[in-house]
Amino acid sequence: MNLCVVGLQWGDEGKGKVVDILAEKADVVCRYGGGANAGHTVIIGDTRFALHLMPSGAVRPKTVCVIANGVVVDPAVLLEEIAGLEEKGLTLNGRFHISHCAHVVLDYHKLEDQLRENALGEGKIGTTARGIGPCYADKTGRSYALRMADLLDLATLKPKLQNIIDYKNKLFTALYNVAPIQFNTIYQKCMEYHKKLAPYVCNTTEFLHTAIEQGKTILFEGAQGSLLDIDHGTFPFVTSSNSSALGLGPGCGVPPQKVQRFIGVVKAYTTRVGSGPFPSEQNNTIGQRIRDKGHEYGTTTGRPRRCGWFDAVVVRYSAVISGINEIAMMHLDTLSGLDELKICNTYEIDGKKTSFFPADAGQLAKVKCIYQTVPGWQEDLTNIERFEDLPKAAQQYVKTAEQIIGVPIKMVGIGPRRTQIIYR
Repeated sequence: MNLCVVGLQWGDEGKGKVVDILAEKADVVCRYGGGANAGHTVIIGDTRFALHLMPSGAVRPKTVCVIANGVVVDPAVLLEEIAGLEEKGLTLNGRFHISHCAHVVLDYHKLEDQLRENALGEGKIGTTARGIGPCYADKTGRSYALRMADLLDLATLKPKLQNIIDYKNKLFTALYNVAPIQFNTIYQKCMEYHKKLAPYVCNTTEFLHTAIEQGKTILFEGAQGSLLDIDHGTFPFVTSSNSSALGLGPGCGVPPQKVQRFIGVVKAYTTRVGSGPFPSEQNNTIGQRIRDKGHEYGTTTGRPRRCGWFDAVVVRYSAVISGINEIAMMHLDTLSGLDELKICNTYEIDGKKTSFFPADAGQLAKVKCIYQTVPGWQEDLTNIERFEDLPKAAQQYVKTAEQIIGVPIKMVGIGPRRTQIIYR
């Protein structure tokens, strides 16, 4: 049975932990979208792994890891992660593959990201400045793009890269009045990437279909959250790829018919990083309490996350577009200590009620959340092992959210460690 795990909010839902747990029974874990702007955290014992490009299954020593064609690869970040894993005794030899069709993020992409954001001023999107958007833009534009396959072909790499940097220098100097990029600096880095990453590069689409034919279990790992999807998220405050389960097919070449379980991950509340609409945001003492207790600071950027009540309208929409069969609700323990909790079950826009998420920044700016208030609980949940042993109010909170969303909540997270998970 193959499965796909995606976030159903604006990212940071706890996908890394869920993937790590499910990877115990998977032969292959495949990352199919996004780039080093993702941050997946896995905690094993006293060891914390912060992964940005490597699939979360990398912390399982026998799991094969795949970075598929839909990912934009920053070789510098990837090499850091490989070195970090090897320092902790996790070798990747023979169990790691990178798609030859994956596009490459280089220094000029990061510079372009920063220059664009600075030029937008108060209207900035709030990117991580990791060069993800500019790399996807080059991919779509085709003429000035580099893929992993290009790093392997040394006969054509130099003229291709020279052509790209000549173009970027004309663009940057004319628009932003910055110093030209040095070709030799980037070319030497590419030569180093060629030397160190070439053994991992292959046709991952062929590899995945062979694995399916052999009856192996594949876990497809999404990045960011569904509400950051370039087509179905809160545009323009989104990422540059299809971060919902809809990105699976184009992102790795495996059709959704080959996947039997689609698992959506949510927090028991809602968070968002950067700019963009956030109807249930609590920019007050409640939001700050959730931020502090949930350690809501970005894995990738360290930025404080915006926090608010659980928005079931958002989750129901994301579950519908991604064909979610079951949900994992994380961070339930963060809500302990509050006398009452609120769940947004309906929106009101210009006096009209709707339960379907509009995914339009203009419409969302007008949203008034209609909340269902439920009792809170005071007990610590972090050592509870069965759903039935949770405080009655905590059980009811999960059941209420489940009823509104219309998808069963099968896993409940009560802490950051592998063992702090309750199965229903």
